[in-house]
Formats: sequence, C-alpha cells, structure tokens
Amino acid sequence: MINARIRSFAFAGIEARPVWVEVQISSGLPAFLIVGLPDKAVGEARERVRASFTSIGLALPAKRIVVNLVPADIPKEGSHFDLPIALALLAAMAVIPFEAVARFAAVGELSLDGRLNPVAGVLSCAIEAATMKMGLVCPQAQGEEALCGGDIAILASPDLLSLINHFNGVQILTPPDFSAVDTSSVPLVATPDLADIKGMETGRRVLELAAAGGHSLLLSGPPGTGKSMLAARLPGLLPDLTHRESLEVSRIYSAAGLLKDGKPLRRPPYREPHHSASQAALIGGGAKARPGEISLADHGVLFLDELPEFSKAALEALRQPLETGQVSIARAMARVTYPARFQFVAAMNPCRCGYLGDATRECKKAPRCGEDYAARISGPLLDRIDISLAMQPFTPLSYMTEAGGEPSAPVAQRVQEARSRQYARQNGIRNAEASLDVLRISQAAEEMAQKIATRFRFSARGYTRLLRVARTIADLAASDHIDSAHVAEAATYRLRAGQA
Repeated sequence: MINARIRSFAFAGIEARPVWVEVQISSGLPAFLIVGLPDKAVGEARERVRASFTSIGLALPAKRIVVNLVPADIPKEGSHFDLPIALALLAAMAVIPFEAVARFAAVGELSLDGRLNPVAGVLSCAIEAATMKMGLVCPQAQGEEALCGGDIAILASPDLLSLINHFNGVQILTPPDFSAVDTSSVPLVATPDLADIKGMETGRRVLELAAAGGHSLLLSGPPGTGKSMLAARLPGLLPDLTHRESLEVSRIYSAAGLLKDGKPLRRPPYREPHHSASQAALIGGGAKARPGEISLADHGVLFLDELPEFSKAALEALRQPLETGQVSIARAMARVTYPARFQFVAAMNPCRCGYLGDATRECKKAPRCGEDYAARISGPLLDRIDISLAMQPFTPLSYMTEAGGEPSAPVAQRVQEARSRQYARQNGIRNAEASLDVLRISQAAEEMAQKIATRFRFSARGYTRLLRVARTIADLAASDHIDSAHVAEAATYRLRAGQA
C-alpha cells in the first residue's frame, strides 16, 4: 500500500523527466530505505530529511519507511529529491493534507535546520510542470527562475516549516513577483568598447560582419596585433537574446547550476576557455554528462585564443556541432543532447615563435615552423570558418598617433538593423545558417562567386559560406540582392586552398 506520493523530476541533459516519489509506512523493524536507482546524494537524503524533521519538532515514526522513485530503471541523481521525499513523508504521516500536495511537483535540497537550498535545473522542472498542468514547489531563492518556465502556480518557500504551515492554511506563501524577472530589469554587463581600438579598420570591419551575420571568425597574426582585443569587443555588438533564445540558454545554465540569482540570461553568453581545457570540458561529458563550453556558449560566442594550442581531439570534436548546432554525448550510463548553436571565434599566431614573415625576429626554423604550427588545425575545421583575417603588426608610434575609432553603440545599431533584415527574409534564421535559395543573389554576382570558387578550389561548403558572408555585406549596405562587389569583398575574407 502506498501511503502518499508526489511528483519530482530526474534530468537527462537539460530535459526534466517526471518521477514519482512514493512513500510507504508499514509495521516492522524501524528502517528508512530509498530505492529506485538512487545515487549517493539521493541516498544521503535520509539523514537530511531526518535532521530537518527534528529541527521543527517532528520525529519519523518507529516503523518501516520505504521511499520508491518511479520509474525504477532511470538513474536518480542530485540532492533536489530531498524536498519531495520530505513532503511525501509529511503527507503519509498526515502532517499535511495529501490533496493539497498532490497538485504540485517539488524540487529542493534540505539543510539540517529545515531551510531550502537552491538546486540545479529548476527552470527545466518548471517547463515540464507546465506541460503537466501542475504547480511547482521550490526554494525561495529560485522562485523567479521557476516563473520563467510558464504560467503555473509557484510555491517558493524559505524552509520546510513554512510549507507545512501553508498547506495547513496557517500561513500563506506569497507567490514570486513576475515583474522582478522582466528582462528590462536585468542590468547589462559592461563590455569593452570599440572606441578603445585605434586603426585596425579591416579588423573592425570583419568584427562587424561577424556580429551582423553570426559568422565564425579566425584572426591570425603576430603577438600584439590586437586579435584578443578585437574578440573581446564582439559581445558588445550583438543584439539581446530573443525570448526563445533566452529560455533555451537559461535552461542550459540552470541545468549546470550557473544561473545567477535565478535571473534569465538577456545577453548572449561569451565563453573563453583556456587552451588547457579537455575535450570533455569543451564539448561536454564527464561522469554525469554535464554541458560543456560549446553548450554554455549557445546563442553566444565561443572564443578560443591560441587555437593551435588546444588538443587535436578537442578541436576535431567541434566540427559536428558547428554544422548541426547541437552535440550528443554518449556514455555507458547516459546519452544526452545539448544545444550548441554558438558563434565560433578564434585567434592564433602564425607560428610558435609568433614572428613568421618578420626577417629580423623569426626563428631559424622558418618557414617550416609556420607550416607545422598551422597543421595542428585540420582542413575540415578551417573549412567551417566563414571569415579569416591575417592581421598585420604596427609600431607603437603609429598606434599613439591614430585617432580613436567608432564606438560600439552605432556599430551595434547597424548590426541590429542587418539582423532585422535577415530575420524578416529568412523567418528568424541568421545568415550564418541560411540556405542558398533565400539569399537573393544577382546573376552577375553568382557567376563571379562560381569563378572565384573554381579558381581557389573552394569546397561546396566554402562556396556556400562565401555567399552567406556576401549576404551579410549586402544587409549592412541595405541591399536587397547580393551584388558582385559584395561577393568580391567576401572572397577576401575566405581561406584559399593551401593557405595556412
């Protein structure tokens, strides 16, 4: 006989899977058992629940207590099962009415004094609860996060005692205020401004193109030419996330436990892992198949500085996500799929010493050192990069005499206008992912593009990406069609066959 049960959730990637938490209290030797493939954190819920009950003046009955997590063949991981176990026990002990609890799912971790601590994945739980037409009980600190999941009843409680009083009608928990999660109230993070950059007109141009079309970008050149400085200013040019994008990115950060203060992300994320990052850290994985940097950069920017210094396995693992916009992680105990539609930006030196081509500074192994260094990046990965720019060094004197450049604000406005044209023409798709049949290319421009592709031996992918960049150039010029001048400029940013 089941005395009480309540809904909770197990996680598969960013998806929340419904789980029943069943409680049976029967005669027999006193025991407290949790079954249904619990991990160590779930098994330790026994002691946290017991201590929480003691702190509010309750004691577990001296009987055999069995908690069953259904379905039993799905692994249950995480401390978020503490609260549903406690609520199901309270209902089974008739401390709170079962009918009141049955309308809610629950997630939350218990402290020994009965306080509720934040847990990962509340946003995904709220979304799943909305599809099941149920409310959600969660820690007070995550009430605003849960509200983003849908129009459902949210009980955000600071502690277990408040929940008991609420379900018994002694105390009313105030619902979270939705106005607090309005994206207009989320402060913008300060980003470096383009006005700090002097000169570098071509670098500024390719940065604007990359921002406008969502294109991947490779910056190469000797040390000190401004590669990292340019990349750091890309986030300031990108438009705010749409509601759909914000929800998707926030779910990833919620599942990873990185959503600060329960606030949804408004701005595109910017991730810049060190080149010592492992393949699992970059792509995702580990014992619990956690999201990697490419998923945390979803609808944002992934910047890899010193690109050839990353492990070859990690770089090659980027190829599929760059094409599909998602990554599937298969492990013996888990198989999950994470979104990974990121904008890839990378920087590299021309060789290990960094001064290839400078006769006064290059090492004695030139030019072989440059060939070996560039060979660390495979051709298939380079073929997936839309824009490539070889940056040239400049003297400190020329830098000091250059006037300051255009600030980020007007550039960001042009980027927003170009994005609006793309979304209207391509039904919300950026140029970087658009198909050829929607790009609107003139006959002369198409013939030029075909000649360029043949002359420089572009692959079919390279030809497509050439036209996508040309489409972005046309959008920034407010042109309805791609003209020959747009194709010619796009061709200057494309890596040729045999070019490092």
